Amino acid sequence: MSTTRTPKVSERVAPKAADAQPTKKKRGDHDDDGPDFRTLLHAWLESHRASLADSLRRLGKQPIGSFFTCLVMAVALSMPMGLSLLLKNVEKLGGSWQRAAQISLYLKLDASSRDGEALRDEIKGMPGVADAQYVSREQALEEFQQQSGLGEALRELPDNPLPGVVVVTPAEVDKPALEALRQRLSELPRVEAAQLDLVWVERLAAILKLGDRFVFGLAVMLISALLLVIGNTIRLHIENRRVEIEVIKLVGGTDSYVRRPFLYMGALYGLGAGVLAWGILAFGLDWLNDAVVGLSGLYGSDFALGGVPASDGLSLLIGAVLLGYIGAWIAVARHLNELAPR
Repeated sequence: MSTTRTPKVSERVAPKAADAQPTKKKRGDHDDDGPDFRTLLHAWLESHRASLADSLRRLGKQPIGSFFTCLVMAVALSMPMGLSLLLKNVEKLGGSWQRAAQISLYLKLDASSRDGEALRDEIKGMPGVADAQYVSREQALEEFQQQSGLGEALRELPDNPLPGVVVVTPAEVDKPALEALRQRLSELPRVEAAQLDLVWVERLAAILKLGDRFVFGLAVMLISALLLVIGNTIRLHIENRRVEIEVIKLVGGTDSYVRRPFLYMGALYGLGAGVLAWGILAFGLDWLNDAVVGLSGLYGSDFALGGVPASDGLSLLIGAVLLGYIGAWIAVARHLNELAPR
């Protein structure tokens, strides 16, 4: 008679234990089916690197055309920046705003030199005053004799008719503030009269304001022309790659993927234009400085044109890159809908 074999306890539990035991995951496996952040970041950086390399390669294939495009952009960038630098140099040549708006305090004839020096020290500590200088009666008479050519006639006078003067340099140039400061100074003891040439201040402000507006208007027009230049250049590149772009969009390429190489190309055009514009400005100011130094030397002055400050040069580079990027973005956005596969 056959007997039925009863399985052992260990044999009955083992399959269940084996079924319950979790399967070990290999190293690198993830709970999610999608790629992790590091993989996405690497792919994103690789895409940008490939777009930049492709833009550099295409620009390198047309060195002459790329250079002249950058040169046209550099001329458009250097003109407003050069005029702005010239205005700053002219402002330094004509003296500072504070020097042009000095207030002259004429002291009473009975005020001594000690009174004038004490008043000068008091004015220096007042708010709204940058500096104060005292000119004694004797110094004023000597300067007047030298400048007027009436030295012999003035020596015949029994007394010195000129008063002592305290020349006050304001801390800021603002018409209401200057008038209030003049009124406050005129009420000081030993002061006979306080004179301020507000007409000259207004003329100087009007001249510099006119120059600033002219530079701003010129900059707006040239920047608009620059955007047209870079937009037209990028449009030509788009037309040359129309078939390639349509194929990319057929296989699922996104608009950002199609747009990216042209944005890099616009930024590279802007970078090249910024470097050329900086060089043009540096060379132009240095070339013009020789004539300016010779002219100022004839008038006994050591005035010379300053170069391009590093901060202005860096601002020029950053602005050129941004303009190239914006121009390329506008051009691609305008023609992107036309690049849909047919």
